[in-house]
Amino acid sequence: MEERAMIELDGLKKYFSISKGLVKKTKSYVKAVDDITMTINEGEIVGLVGESGSGKTTLARTLLSLTKMTGGDVYIDGVNLAKATRADMKKLHSDIAVVFQDPASNLNPRQTVESSIMRPMIVHGASKAEARQKAKEVLDLVKMDERYLDSYPHQLSGGQLQRIAIARALALNPKIMILDEPTSALDISVQAQILNLLLDLQETLHLTYLVITHDLNVIKYLSDKIAVMYLGKLVEFGPTAEVSNNPKHPYTWGLMSSAPILDPTLRDREKQLLSGDPGSLIKIGAGCRFCDRCQYATEECKNSQPETEEVSPGHQVACYHPLHI
Repeated sequence: MEERAMIELDGLKKYFSISKGLVKKTKSYVKAVDDITMTINEGEIVGLVGESGSGKTTLARTLLSLTKMTGGDVYIDGVNLAKATRADMKKLHSDIAVVFQDPASNLNPRQTVESSIMRPMIVHGASKAEARQKAKEVLDLVKMDERYLDSYPHQLSGGQLQRIAIARALALNPKIMILDEPTSALDISVQAQILNLLLDLQETLHLTYLVITHDLNVIKYLSDKIAVMYLGKLVEFGPTAEVSNNPKHPYTWGLMSSAPILDPTLRDREKQLLSGDPGSLIKIGAGCRFCDRCQYATEECKNSQPETEEVSPGHQVACYHPLHI
């Protein structure tokens, strides 16, 4: 069966201009997302990782049409965002849902759970009766009793609030869900419950997930593929087992080495911890953006950007000297 692309990024760029001087003649740019090409197929779970400031959230905001792209193309279920009509955008806004890190800050404290879940459906034209019935259905999907429909956010625990946020995201029958740090604000035991719930929902509803998180163990547990970003660039992309166990980019190796190893049989594996701080997105040289922190950097790395190459089926890396660990 041929795979169907749900998200296609082709040379995606998002730059923010900075003006200098009183007359604002001199301009520089923050290249938050710079020439990213990636495909996420229907039913896949892709984890997006990288240090703070790598451009992960900006990429997600571009997919959600919350910020306008500077260049390149984004296709969501075959629709080009740059050329989408108003009708296309209305459909896309129901096809893509988002779950944020802190559900308490995204729920109106003065509205009941029922009102919060019903609101997006009413905005999209559903009647109150239809929205009320759907609210009951999605609450059941996230394994919560109907009695919680009359509750207010302050009456619920963090795990319950995140389930409500997921239920609200499901209200419009989305095809794609963007999950921004979905478990980082929760206790460890609750994190496991939410992760298993997300996996169950993905399998039952055949959803496509883009998961943004700093927790590499979450990514390894949840994702089919891992995408690694560094200073606006996609440096590695491939199957989870390949990227986590056999990283090819020195930055990916550093990230994976920094994560706690849960399997005691793997703790004697060589580690390469990252040193130094991420560079500036404003003062970017001509070469690889990781070269100042990379022990394998050569003059070639400092002078030009490496092209993305496939090192094994489905495993891509942008590096002149891929690792052989």
